[in-house]
Amino acid sequence: MQWAERTAGAVIGSAVGDALGAPFEFGPAGAFSARFPAPGAAEEMCGGGGWDPGEATDDTQMAVMVAESLLERDGLDLPDIFRRFQRWAASGPKDIGLQTEDVLTNGAPWDTAAALHFQVSQRAAGNGSLMRAATSAVYFARDGQRATMDAARRIAALTHGDRAAWEGTALFHELLRVTLEGGDPLTVLPDVLALVHPDHRPRYATVLAPDWHPGQATEFNGAVWPCLGSAVWALRTTAGYEEAVRAAIDLGGDTDTVAAVTGGLAGAYYGLDAIPARWTAPLHVPLPGFGDRVLKLPQLLALTHSLAA
Repeated sequence: MQWAERTAGAVIGSAVGDALGAPFEFGPAGAFSARFPAPGAAEEMCGGGGWDPGEATDDTQMAVMVAESLLERDGLDLPDIFRRFQRWAASGPKDIGLQTEDVLTNGAPWDTAAALHFQVSQRAAGNGSLMRAATSAVYFARDGQRATMDAARRIAALTHGDRAAWEGTALFHELLRVTLEGGDPLTVLPDVLALVHPDHRPRYATVLAPDWHPGQATEFNGAVWPCLGSAVWALRTTAGYEEAVRAAIDLGGDTDTVAAVTGGLAGAYYGLDAIPARWTAPLHVPLPGFGDRVLKLPQLLALTHSLAA
């Protein structure tokens, strides 16, 4: 499979998972399959919960902002990414994480806002930096293991002061890099775990173990480690993109983000052609704060092509 097929699969796969899972957010386990028991028998990209059919959420909106900053600034410009996030947050998007909103609106500078939030709350291990990581993972993949994991940590730290979030995002970046190069992300897990900060390695080792099931999670899957663990579990226990994303949404809880992370990994693994056209056709990504811009499949593919060049 070609590089272009895998990179497009990663970005489009993440966006599709996000949009497909959004209407089921905070719902019970099994809700997706209960409504759509037979794949392809109905329009699963159904909308609901305030979302139009095929509308991507903050997960993909933030991923696009990161991508456009990387391309326009010709590399990692952290203050620029933060300013874009602030502009978006100030526009009143439909969905924004409470932690992310506080960091982006508390008036602190880009390099201290997340740390200040963490000092006060002591709770900043949400999956909000992981959810937006598909585009940056594609951009930095060719730069190698050290570079991609370092970039992941630095981008995560813009909004998340807890190192747990940095490490989860770095893990995702490296797993995606391996996958984009044609490797198996599941077989490299022991080696990648060795690169995680020692303070957080045991927690990730637990949720990424071959015998772990999301039902064993001790925290809600809105936290970064069970979110990543659930995505890896979905990839490990299924045999295709569609099946993996369905399994992720059927876990319930933070369905859009778990499906976005799953979709990024599964899309890279199985390629763009494995993503059903009935899911990509209605896909669209509004960008609040940036005029009336709405990215659809052609624009997202063009963005991905530039990231992967």
